[in-house]
Parts: sequence; C-alpha cells; structure tokens
Amino acid sequence: MIGAVLALWKPETATWFQPNWIPFFLGIIMLSMGLTLKLEDFQRIIKTPKLVTIGVILQYTIMPMAGWALATLFNLSPDFAIGLILVASCPGGTASNVVCFIAKANVALSVSLTTVSTLVAVFATPLLTAFLIKIISQNMEGGEIEVNTLGLLVNTVKVVILPVTMGILLNRLFPNIVNKVTPFTPFLAVLSIVFIVDFILAVKKDAILQTGGNLVLAIVVLHIFGFGIGYTSSKFLGLSETNKRTISIEVGMQNSGLATELARNNFPSFALATVPGAISALTHCILGSIVAGTCLLFSKK
Repeated sequence: MIGAVLALWKPETATWFQPNWIPFFLGIIMLSMGLTLKLEDFQRIIKTPKLVTIGVILQYTIMPMAGWALATLFNLSPDFAIGLILVASCPGGTASNVVCFIAKANVALSVSLTTVSTLVAVFATPLLTAFLIKIISQNMEGGEIEVNTLGLLVNTVKVVILPVTMGILLNRLFPNIVNKVTPFTPFLAVLSIVFIVDFILAVKKDAILQTGGNLVLAIVVLHIFGFGIGYTSSKFLGLSETNKRTISIEVGMQNSGLATELARNNFPSFALATVPGAISALTHCILGSIVAGTCLLFSKK
C-alpha cells in the first residue's frame, strides 16, 4: 500500500524500475514457490483429490466468467478488458498461502491448490484468455482483437513452469542450502511484486486517475465475488469450515504478477492492459487481509 501511494504521488520513486526486468522478478516469485515444494506436497494432492479438484474447477470457471461479465458490465476499454480477463484467468497467487496461515485455514490444502492451479495455468490461462477476449472484442469498436494463443502458452511456460521446476529440483538436490535460503524468499517475493506493481502504477498514473474508476470497482467486485463464491460453493458441497475458508481465499486471490507479464509481453498494442494486474495485486492483498481478520474474529467467537 505504501509503495502504491508513493508511486502515484511521486512516480520517480518507482520509475527507476525497467519493464524488461518484470520477467526476472516474476521468476523470483515463482522460484520462491518452487523452493518450498517437496515430493510430499504432490503426494498430499493425491490424498485429497476432491478438495483440490473443487478449488481448481472454481478457479478456472467462476473467475474467468466473472472477469468477462464485469468487463462487459462496466463497459471497460479494450486495454482494461484484456487486463481484467487475464487477471481472472490466472491461477491462484502465492500470497494466498500466507493469508490462509493468518486465517488459520488449511495451509497444506492452500499450497496444493496453488501448485495445481499454477501447473494447469500453462494451458488453461492462454486458452481461456484467448476465448473470452475474442468474445468480448466482437462487441467493441475496432473489431475483434487477435490473440496469439501459442505466444501466451509459451510465455506462461517460461515465467511459471521453468522457475517453479528449477525451484523443485534445487530443493531436491540441495536441501541443506535451500533450507538456509527459504527463510528469506518470501520477503524477496514480496519485494518483487511491489517493484512490478509500483512501476506500472507510476508510469500509467495519468490514465489510472483519469479513466480507472470503473476498472478499480470491477477489480474489487471480481475479488469479492471470488472470495464469496469460493466459500458458498464449498459450503454447498458440505466441506468443513477450515476447508471452506481455504478455497474461498484461494479462489479470491489471483497471480496478478503473471497477468501483468502476459499483458505486457503478448498485447504490446494495448499499453494499459498491464494496469488491471497491478491494481489487482494491491486489491486482493487488502481484501485477503480483511478476510483473514474476519476468519480470526469468528474463530474466537
């Protein structure tokens, strides 16, 4: 929050960052995730297939459709619509694991959901994004937007699968070294997303302040809807309170950094498509903190 305020108030505090650094810092985030994964995590996924399946299905059905619906409802510009659909079509963010820990939810399930949704993202995110953008662009001025689905897929592999796989291998081959490094990786991951978000807010400041009102509202509604539908769907399916909270948090928090990089690298003609990802990163952390606090409050009661 401090970084975002500084970026909008004094853009020079963030414009030192270079756009071509975004993949590198996003790689740090995904590498940090990979370093925490062990063989036991994948064994746990096999032991709880129902819970993981429910979470992943909600992640890649409810959220993308909500993103498309909100982009249409708020009549967003092509740039903002592309960015919002990308955010909605991305996997769960690693910040959800921290929020689940604070909320005393099922952290093991949260890690499993983040892992599986991230792996599924290689195919799901590009395909969903391409499909929904083509639908929404048919009703926009300027005609249908061409989407390079293969480019999205390759980019997703490079910024997600490669660093995560590298992290898993390092954890497997050099566990003693990794154990010494991992206490610092969450902080580095947080710094990385702060740098990315603040840079985008700083360089797109004027556009955000002039035309971003509807976008901010759409993003807030998207994440609130994700938290809400994650909880109510889990309740309908008869899950325990702990697991309901976990799926709610996992569905409500997206990998906004990935959405930002995919927008930057695959939609160069739409300069403002990176903005929804930056605003989403800030929004879901604030809302996630509120959800965690609410969970703790009801737990005490």
